[in-house]
Amino acid sequence: MLKIAIPNKGSLADSSIEILKEAGYRQRSDSRDLVLVDTENNVEFYYLRPRDIALYVGSGELEAGVTGRDLLIDSGAAATEVLALGFGGSTFRFAGPAAEKLSISDLNGKRIATAYPGLVQNFLSQKSIKAEVVRLDGAVESSVRLGVADVIADVVSTGNTLRQAGLAIFGDAILVSEAVLITRGGTAVPAGLEVLQRRLQGVVTAREYVLLDYDIPKVSVDKACAITPGLESPTISPLQKEDWVAVRAMVLRKDTNRLMDELWSLGARGILVTDIHACRL
Repeated sequence: MLKIAIPNKGSLADSSIEILKEAGYRQRSDSRDLVLVDTENNVEFYYLRPRDIALYVGSGELEAGVTGRDLLIDSGAAATEVLALGFGGSTFRFAGPAAEKLSISDLNGKRIATAYPGLVQNFLSQKSIKAEVVRLDGAVESSVRLGVADVIADVVSTGNTLRQAGLAIFGDAILVSEAVLITRGGTAVPAGLEVLQRRLQGVVTAREYVLLDYDIPKVSVDKACAITPGLESPTISPLQKEDWVAVRAMVLRKDTNRLMDELWSLGARGILVTDIHACRL
């Protein structure tokens, strides 16, 4: 039976449960449940602290898990990302006193406060930067003012909290994170993992794409198909009206309204958008 770790709380928990339900797996209805057995799919789900998931998977106690890319790297565990899941996004940045106008090269010799020491140390090693990493569990924005650190490394969204603390972002992002499916690196693929990955990929794709249907004159079909090429090729069907055809193609959800405008300008009519609930590509 495939053993999978799921976040038990925090920003990743609800979205992890939702995507697994969409992929056809049972999930707990009581947040106090620590284990759920899905006999139909031959899977056991373990609900754990998000920070611990990579360690359990890396040690081989569990065969797969859902956690943040940031937590995976920070853990240093022998686990590998196999699929990005498209939710739980966050960006990690450096920030320091606004008046100093710092750059990444200025980090040498500095004290860096963070709740993600492994993640920051990994970045510093890649850049051959020697700095002291100070681990804090939270509220790292105050560490510079209190003299504990010279700069911080933390999740940044709007940057308002940093500005209130007199700090400014500098340098490129340390990491752009999101929820990921992980498994143990360098081992044989566990039974059932390929099915899990394929199902989750189907949900991720279904969330990203929609089906676009429209009718268009035959004289404009080549131009229309250039706008909506689909994944392999659009489906073209004849209509009772001899000089018209119906076209169906998968398109990115985020592009939908722009594509509809372009198709309308070409003469397309009856333009319809349909959600995709699941797919296999």
